[in-house]
Amino acid sequence: MKTTISQVSQHVEETVTIGAWIANKRSSGKIQFLQLRDGTGFIQGVMVKKEVSEEAWTAAKDLTQESAVTVTGIVRADERSPSGFELTVINVDVISESVDYPITPKEHGTEFLMDNRHLWIRSKKQHAILRIRNELIRATYEFFNDNGFTKVDPPILTGSSAEGTTSLFHTKYFDEDAYLSQSGQLYMEAAAMAFGRVFSFGPTFRAEKSKTRRHLIEFWMIEPEMAFVDHEESLEIQEQYVSYMVQSVLKNCKLELKTLNRDLSKLENVKAPFPRISYDKAIEMLKEKGFDDIEWGEDFGAPHETAIAESFDKPVFITNYPKDIKAFYMKPDPNRDDVVLCADLIAPEGYGEIIGGSQRIDDYELMKQRYEEHNLSEEAYKWYLELRKFGSVPHSGFGLGLERTVAWISGAEHVRETIPFPRLLNRLYP
Repeated sequence: MKTTISQVSQHVEETVTIGAWIANKRSSGKIQFLQLRDGTGFIQGVMVKKEVSEEAWTAAKDLTQESAVTVTGIVRADERSPSGFELTVINVDVISESVDYPITPKEHGTEFLMDNRHLWIRSKKQHAILRIRNELIRATYEFFNDNGFTKVDPPILTGSSAEGTTSLFHTKYFDEDAYLSQSGQLYMEAAAMAFGRVFSFGPTFRAEKSKTRRHLIEFWMIEPEMAFVDHEESLEIQEQYVSYMVQSVLKNCKLELKTLNRDLSKLENVKAPFPRISYDKAIEMLKEKGFDDIEWGEDFGAPHETAIAESFDKPVFITNYPKDIKAFYMKPDPNRDDVVLCADLIAPEGYGEIIGGSQRIDDYELMKQRYEEHNLSEEAYKWYLELRKFGSVPHSGFGLGLERTVAWISGAEHVRETIPFPRLLNRLYP
C-alpha cells in the first residue's frame, strides 16, 4: 500500500511503500538505519541484513545522502521515535542517486546555508519552521472565513505609497512611475466599504537598508479592514486572531515544536485577552528600566520593545502613540489631539512588533487636512479621499507580519529562516 510518512499511524503492522529521500544513514554492520523524509515528515527505517535479499541490502548500503528511493517496509509503533513510529525495511528501490550533496550533518556557516537555501529547506529544523508557517496560513484563512470576512486581493503595483515613505521599490509602468506595494491597506479600506469585513494576504516590499534579525525586504502581510468597527473592537479581534493561530500550532504542529525544542509553556499561555498599556505608560516603564534617553514623542526601537515585553508573559498592546510619529490616516483620540487611536502588538521573548493597527479617519474634512499636512498628492489619492465622501463610516484595521509571527511562535532566531527564499539587503539568490 502506498502512503506517506505523515499517514503511517493509520497502517501499524501493515506493509507500506513510501517515496522518500535519504536524509542520513548509519550502519552497525548487520543493521542499517535509514533516516527517511518525504516532505510530510521524517521516519527511521531499519533494515536487518538476514531479513532482506542481498540485492536490497546492497542497494541500501550504497545509498548516499539525499538519494531518492522507494522504500517498502512494515510500520511499527516505537515510543523511542520522535514520531512514535519506525519502519522495518523490506526493500529499497533507487530512483536517483545524489552525488556530493553539499549540506552534510556537520556545522555550516550561515552564508553557506543561505547560498544553498534551495537545499537547506530540506533539513529537519527548517522543515519544521516552514511547516509551522503553513499552519499559521491555514489557521488565518480558517479564522477569517469563520468570522465573516471576505478575502480581497489588493494590487502589488501601485502609483503611491500607503505610508507616505520613501522606502519604495520604483519601476516603470509603461510611461508612468509605479511602485511595489508596501501595504494593501488603502485598497482594503475601499473593499471594506463594499464588503463590510475583508482581509488580504499577500507580499509587501520595503526598500529599507536594514540588516536586523527582524527585517526582510520582501515579506507577507495579513491585513484585515472592518467597517462599523471602532478601535476597541479591533483590538479584541486582533487578540482573538493571534490566540487562534497560537493554539492551532500547539494542536497541529506538536512534532515540529518538539523538533525545534520550543518551550510550550510560553505558547500555552497565549490566550485572549492581552494586556494593554498606553504609550505614556510605556515611556514611564522604559525610564524605570534605565532608558533615560527616551523622550515622549520618539518611536520605539527593538531594545525598547523587548524591554517592555519582558514585563508580560503574553503579547502586549501599546496604545495611543503620538500623532506625529504615526501614519496620516489614523484617527485622533477624541480626548487628546496629540495621540491617535492606534496600537502595536508586541510579541513576548524579544520578537518585537507583530501587528500595527488603528482606527482610520472617517471625516472628509479632517482627511483633506491631513493631505495638506503631509504634502500628499490629491491627484494620486483622490479615490482614497472619496471613501470619506460617499457613505463614510467608522472603520478600523490592522496588519500582521507573517514572518515575525512565525519567528516568535517557532522560536527562530532570525526571520530569514521563516520564509522559503528570503530577500535581504545583500541577498537576491537563490
